[in-house]
Amino acid sequence: MAAIPDLGHSQSVLGVAFSPDGRLIARLIASASDKTVRLWDPATGTLCSTLEGHSAAVMAVAFSPDGRLIASALLDKTVMLWDPATRAACGTLKGHSEAVRCLAFSPDGRMIASASDDKTVGLWDPATGSACGTLTGHSAAVRGVAFSPDGRLIASASLDKTVRLWDPDTGAAYGMLKGHSGAVRCLAFSPDSRVIASGSEDKTVRLWDPATGAACGTLQGHSNDVLGVAFSPDGRLIASVSYEATVKLWDRETQNSLEKKTALGS
Repeated sequence: MAAIPDLGHSQSVLGVAFSPDGRLIARLIASASDKTVRLWDPATGTLCSTLEGHSAAVMAVAFSPDGRLIASALLDKTVMLWDPATRAACGTLKGHSEAVRCLAFSPDGRMIASASDDKTVGLWDPATGSACGTLTGHSAAVRGVAFSPDGRLIASASLDKTVRLWDPDTGAAYGMLKGHSGAVRCLAFSPDSRVIASGSEDKTVRLWDPATGAACGTLQGHSNDVLGVAFSPDGRLIASVSYEATVKLWDRETQNSLEKKTALGS
């Protein structure tokens, strides 16, 4: 596979996502502060098209599970929806009072959750563009949001140093995970929905049991803020990226660090 060229954007690339099918028509998309989302062919590294029309910097992007929608989160307090087949804008979700920093589709594609600096998580119906709930409780900006793969929970990460759990059907608070000593910047569910990993400005990744709210491990080794975290598809590995320009790999079971690499762009 050809490398994706580090070209085409006028400023920093802030987010990337693959379409679900992973074939030639699947595209790597990158959001950048030049107010565009660009679609690439991941097999050849060629630019397919550019989604233009955002009125502010794009902070995050996501494909729907069926690949028929792209959602982009903006500093102008909105989420825009796009048809990747036609490259046309097909909706704008309005309701947040501050910048939107992160978003996620539910596993069935029937809901979008958006994390905002206004301390809330917005819930939206992508088919109609209508709001279907607001999750309130955080005392500071929300910087991360994710659905559990089984669709039963939403988790949100906040600068208030907590992770909160929510019922996506009712919007009811399910629990709060406390233990980080710094702002929580990111989180991810394991593929089996049994573990949450959260990355923090306290330089750690913490592991949690969402069923009980109990802490089940702390991954230590970074020397700066943890900005991103992800599980491998089989759930056996955790990857964390830090402001120190490194990526670390961890064994989920032993919680030992396996490898450290220089991060892209360092």
